[in-house]
Amino acid sequence: MASTVPVAYQGNLSLSVPDWLNKGDNAWQMIAATLVGLQSVPGLVILYGSVVKKKWAVNSAFMALYAFAAVVLCWVIWAYKMSFGDKLLPFWGKAGPALGQKYLLKQSALPATTHYHKNGTLETAMATPFYPMATMVWFQCVFAAITVILLAGSLLGRMNIRAWMMFVPLWLTFCYTVGAFSLWGGGFLFHWGVMDYSGGYVIHLSSGIAGFTTAYWVGPRSKKDRERFPPNNVLLMLAGAGLLWLGWAGFNGGDPYAANTDSSMAVLNTNICAATSLLVWTWLDVIFFKKPSVIGAIQGMITGLVCITPAAGLVQGWAAIVMGILSGSVPWFTMMILHKRWTLLHHIDDTLGVFHTHAVAGYLGGILTGIFAEPELCSLFLPVTNSRGAVYGGSGGIQVLKQLAGGAFIIGWNAVVTSIICLVVRVVLPLRMSEEELLIGDDAVHGEEAYALWGDGEKYDSAKHGLYSDDTQHQRPSSGTTQVV
Repeated sequence: MASTVPVAYQGNLSLSVPDWLNKGDNAWQMIAATLVGLQSVPGLVILYGSVVKKKWAVNSAFMALYAFAAVVLCWVIWAYKMSFGDKLLPFWGKAGPALGQKYLLKQSALPATTHYHKNGTLETAMATPFYPMATMVWFQCVFAAITVILLAGSLLGRMNIRAWMMFVPLWLTFCYTVGAFSLWGGGFLFHWGVMDYSGGYVIHLSSGIAGFTTAYWVGPRSKKDRERFPPNNVLLMLAGAGLLWLGWAGFNGGDPYAANTDSSMAVLNTNICAATSLLVWTWLDVIFFKKPSVIGAIQGMITGLVCITPAAGLVQGWAAIVMGILSGSVPWFTMMILHKRWTLLHHIDDTLGVFHTHAVAGYLGGILTGIFAEPELCSLFLPVTNSRGAVYGGSGGIQVLKQLAGGAFIIGWNAVVTSIICLVVRVVLPLRMSEEELLIGDDAVHGEEAYALWGDGEKYDSAKHGLYSDDTQHQRPSSGTTQVV
């Protein structure tokens, strides 16, 4: 009997349902984009606003919110095509707007991704997902936005907000677009076969290196803040971290550009690695420091998510566990041990340790991808046929060298170009806040404060803080006593 396609799945039902549109893929891709967007707004907005000292809560949250909005506008005006458009240079696409309906409503395509054999014959056809360009533009936009916001984690508590406003579009244009085109959009690393499933290099290694570099040029927080910088709200910090974790389903699950089997594999591996890494980091804190740290658990969660990102749909579940063990221990060692002993790391004030949680974990994940990438899974995703990790023999050993070289390019480009951007911005605006702003915080910078409460992680002192109300009864000051709130 001839099969009949249900009406709901037929094309040409209306002008908005062309034959090439796969409704399931389109729905998943837009959901994945929204999940990644939620990682930034409100995820990192909440996380940044709560993990810092109270006097910097508003400024830290606003840096993230501003960056998200600025990236969206820059992305559609010129940066998307620099990352995923026609080739201009081996590492850069041609700039141009992604705003017209004729462009946005046609089937999405990444024109520079057609991959050929050395003899010129076609090896892998151009990537043409079954949904409109508008979906692709937005999906890639939220990745660009979160990269800049992650970078900001190195700069919290002292960067001049006006300098940040100038820095964001410059860094997006001259750093992010290069990594995105080179590895994802059809640039030289893409065609060479460097593996970066969902942004271990494009997003995490670049944000970690650029954040660390910018922190050097901006300078440190005030001496008092460096000595004591307690989170102002641990529970909200956990809420932001939770949005980051669960949002990673869109982060890694959306990168096959389809709702397919590889997407499912990527989501499962992501959670396996994150959970393992969180547990390992927590165990190390208990073994060496006698207490499980909530901040430490969040750091372990993040390093696990970052480490699996370049490998999410390319490795088996057992490899995700191994990667989780390493992502919970190697960045822990660099942050808790090496950082305190290496003068350079200690000298540069990386507020949230983005170098360790993103640069170290991202590069580690990229290298481990070159070791554990499974051949069958590689064939589901990569443009270079017969790709594999080192444990599977064949060309796997060369793959590790490709991963090392690809990461080295991202490190070098971001260190140099970020430095140039900082020097250019410094000519126009001071990179660091004034001493008065550093002393006062949000009220001086924004004229706003997060809480009308006393203290920056201080214990209650009736003599110092006066009236205090909670479930415990405290002695109330007598009438006429000045209450310091």
